[in-house]
Amino acid sequence: MEGFGWLLLFFGLLVIAGVYVYSRREKSKPVDAERIESPGIRVEPTLGDDADEPNGSPAIADDEPPEPSLPEAPQKIVTLRLVGRDKKPFPGDELILSMRGIGLRHGKFGIFHRYDGNDESRTIFSAASLVEPGSFDLANIKDQEIPGISLFMVLPGPVDSVESFDLMMAAARALTQSLDGELLDESGSTLSIQRERYMREEIIQYQHSAMHV
Repeated sequence: MEGFGWLLLFFGLLVIAGVYVYSRREKSKPVDAERIESPGIRVEPTLGDDADEPNGSPAIADDEPPEPSLPEAPQKIVTLRLVGRDKKPFPGDELILSMRGIGLRHGKFGIFHRYDGNDESRTIFSAASLVEPGSFDLANIKDQEIPGISLFMVLPGPVDSVESFDLMMAAARALTQSLDGELLDESGSTLSIQRERYMREEIIQYQHSAMHV
């Protein structure tokens, strides 16, 4: 069982890495409409007919170096696990209904997400299956038994980091109660009140540090 547990943790980390890469790619997309319609084409700024100023002011050089960009805040991944009590798996359909019941929606990578409003590009936290590869096969979910799920969030996110953690904890508690499960930390140990407080304090410190980057 130890080997199986490590295997589940490995595939859970793969899913987290996929969400992380996707979120970084989404943040790096330009918002200019012309660039979205023509990916890969760099649109240079032009001054049109006014390039030569009446007062003889020089036009902006095409090779002028861009302004240095501000450093980005470091990424932080926070993870919880929900498993069946006494290692009893969750019926697939009951698990899906419980996640939908607390506002999680099936989306990217075939996993469930809590969005900021209806904007699917603003993911607060996500839930992946502990079964390889982490996605949920909704077409055959009634025939499945799932040993647990991984709840995780990538910081900084679309809302306040501490608020995001509180939202994920509230969702985890609700699922634990409705499914009669057991809540674990990222290392697989039972999530105690002290551990939860420590995780929250870590996020407060992270948020404070990120503000001074």
